[in-house]
Order: sequence, then structure tokens, then C-alpha cells
Amino acid sequence: MLTTAKYQPESTGWFTSTRTNNGNQCVEVRFDGASVLIRDSKYRRNPENRLESEPVITVTASEWMSFLGTLPDRRSARTALTAHTRLDGHTELRHAEITLVYTPGEWAAFTAGARDGEFDRVPVAA
Repeated sequence: MLTTAKYQPESTGWFTSTRTNNGNQCVEVRFDGASVLIRDSKYRRNPENRLESEPVITVTASEWMSFLGTLPDRRSARTALTAHTRLDGHTELRHAEITLVYTPGEWAAFTAGARDGEFDRVPVAA
């Protein structure tokens, strides 16, 4: 059972799962008021990519917690943020028109951290 002691504060810098090996290729999350932002650290490693065009998924804290409930070993929920593992093992994280693609290792580190409550967030009242 999850306890509020595991919940992150209302605002944070970008962070990753403690299971991430090198921090260069991972699911990165940031809590910003009532929003949760998700990005892919690989995007910034390519010098051809511009930071202003970096794809970042933004959802509410409530949507985020519902999504975390859809991950393995947790309860089921239906959300606008979805994860789909392709035949090649890569996982696509989608929300509206934005899709981020993670390697099997990146996604495994993220889901292990999520299972441990590292990304849990108390919804903030609007």
C-alpha cells in the first residue's frame, strides 16, 4: 500500500528513477504545480535537436497518478496518457499528438521506479 510519505513535493527539478544506470538515456519527470512533465533525455544528446522544439508531455497530477496505475503490478485505469510496447521492445509513451520512444532498458528502469512509488504525486487542487 502506498503512503503519502513516498509522494514527491508539488514542484521538483527533472528527475529519473533510482534504477537508471547512467542518467543519459532515461524517462525524465518534473512536477510543476498541478502539472507533471515527461521528457526523453536522449533528445538533448543529439546536437541537431533544438531545446525549444524538445517534445515534452504535460499532464495533470491526477492523470499522472491514473497512468501510473496502468503500469505492471499496479491497478488498472484508463487514461489519455498511454504506453505501448512495440514488437522491437521499445515503448511508446503517448499523449495527444506527442509520442516519446524509450528503449527496453529505459522503460524497465522507469517502471521499476514507478512500482516503488518514486514517481507518485499527490494531485494539486486547481
